[in-house]
Amino acid sequence: MRIVVIVSNSIFEYLSLVHFLSGYRFPLNPILSPISIPSQGRLAPSPTGAQHVGNARTFLVAWLVERSQGGSLLLRIEDLDTPRTKDWATQQAVDDLAWLGLNWDAVGSLQSTRVIRYQQVLFQLQAMELVYPCTCSRSEIEESASAPHESALDGIVYPGTCSQRSVADARELEARGDRYAWRFRMPSGEMRWNDLLQGHQSLDAQRLLGDFVVARNYGPTAYQLAVTVDDHDQNITRVVRGDDLIYSTYRQLAIYHALDWTPPLWLHVPLVIGPDGKRLAKRHGDSRLSLMREQKIVPERLIGILAASLGMQRTDAPISATELLGIVSDKPDWWQSIPRAAWVYELV
Repeated sequence: MRIVVIVSNSIFEYLSLVHFLSGYRFPLNPILSPISIPSQGRLAPSPTGAQHVGNARTFLVAWLVERSQGGSLLLRIEDLDTPRTKDWATQQAVDDLAWLGLNWDAVGSLQSTRVIRYQQVLFQLQAMELVYPCTCSRSEIEESASAPHESALDGIVYPGTCSQRSVADARELEARGDRYAWRFRMPSGEMRWNDLLQGHQSLDAQRLLGDFVVARNYGPTAYQLAVTVDDHDQNITRVVRGDDLIYSTYRQLAIYHALDWTPPLWLHVPLVIGPDGKRLAKRHGDSRLSLMREQKIVPERLIGILAASLGMQRTDAPISATELLGIVSDKPDWWQSIPRAAWVYELV
């Protein structure tokens, strides 16, 4: 058990400050300061668009896992993808979560306010020569792909064109005005970790995933570095997310090990797909949570459908998140009953 200290005269002042600085209306869920918690998870919507049924399913599992284990939940808005961030999407995501009945205990800093912290960690990686400047464009990398299996897992594997460079080579690139990315040197050999739902995971990440981007000299910090630093700094001990990010775990785990940080536990929830077997998208119809709110659909109706898809009840009878928590709280490792296959969602 760890002690988490909130540096503020009171938690109400802290959340009020976040509320004031951000301009967003975060429902205040009071907690004590300091607090003793066995674990901490997070709800981390990205304001790049509207939250949909797939997001709701993953958020529900994340909330139930922590609440059923007596853990704490942090709300974190992952707004680092600046070009795609929508001004209206943050407040909408907060309202969607509140509508679902999923509360949280604290609010984390917006990623867009943590750029200096990400830079500090990048400097650490540079000092260890664990990153190198890469000038390859996406098209150049695609042209260099030499084998079909290279794109089978999680995109084309970087061929290592710039891997002979050192950190010092960035000075010359800067002097010439070149655009470049910092790539992390993925360690060789098999990497192993255990997913709370999917079980034992292992592969040669260097060969099958390759070196990956953590920052750029012309844009924001990359997701892989930012989310790892955030989870570490915010004491996240358990991460629940969609299984489209399962290969990202190898990349983040490599960063954790390089910095000698303790990684969290991961649980990857199978994705929601349309009747055509493809990831849920606009072509499958409008599954926005905001639309359901506008249409006065009660959240219990959606929670019931999601609960049935997750193997938590036999029918899709309406049920609230709190009622569902009462069902799973007395079942150790209840998440093991979640089906491993993707769930097909059809609009009715």
